[in-house]
Amino acid sequence: MPPKRSDITIDNGTNAVNEEPKGKHGSPNMTPVSIIATKRDNKRPHSDEEIKWFVQNFTSGLVKDYQMTAWLMAVCLNGMIDRETATLTSAMVNSGRILDWSELDAITVDKHSTGGVGDKISLILAPLVSSFDGIAVPMMAGRGLGHTGGTIDKLETIPGFRTDLGCDKFHDVVSSTGLAIVSPGSDVAVADRKMYALRDVTYTVRSLPLQTSSIMSKKIAENPDSLVLDVKFGRASFNKV
Repeated sequence: MPPKRSDITIDNGTNAVNEEPKGKHGSPNMTPVSIIATKRDNKRPHSDEEIKWFVQNFTSGLVKDYQMTAWLMAVCLNGMIDRETATLTSAMVNSGRILDWSELDAITVDKHSTGGVGDKISLILAPLVSSFDGIAVPMMAGRGLGHTGGTIDKLETIPGFRTDLGCDKFHDVVSSTGLAIVSPGSDVAVADRKMYALRDVTYTVRSLPLQTSSIMSKKIAENPDSLVLDVKFGRASFNKV
């Protein structure tokens, strides 16, 4: 059974808006407003501690949706350096469980597409790859963002098809059949699930750092042995070049 992460310290402050929640990565001068202002003004990159603090407190509900939305827009407009993106990805991974496939007598492989109009590769590729001996495909796929339709949306047009299996059932199905395509469980990359919903309705989908951290946090938490990234570009994708 996949282990539950036990190395996360969630802040238990009383009010993230008017007070400074104290936590593992907190400091007296660290507040949601100060972190939003840092990215808005773009005078320096975020510290690792600022990003971890912000994500942890957003996951726990102390940082509010409207504050995260403001920060996402600031990231979309001003970008992130590589270290910020890596730290954001790590914080999002550590907001939930990391799956364990060590009991499987198979190599686990997955692919993920950055998405675009007409992108249906996973529906064909996943069962094809899993048909080979010694290979299993545990695939957590996404829903549509912006103008695109996600793999999960396409599968759910099939009457009776379930994608919300949860981590334990996901593990059981892959163990018994060698393949499952599911939506991310409610306890995997929890921060990403909440941020994903906000990005879709605030026109911050196109941000490359936010795309990267969203995709990789889910895939690192999914924890396959091998991963192929299918990066789309062109008029029908999020990335024009």
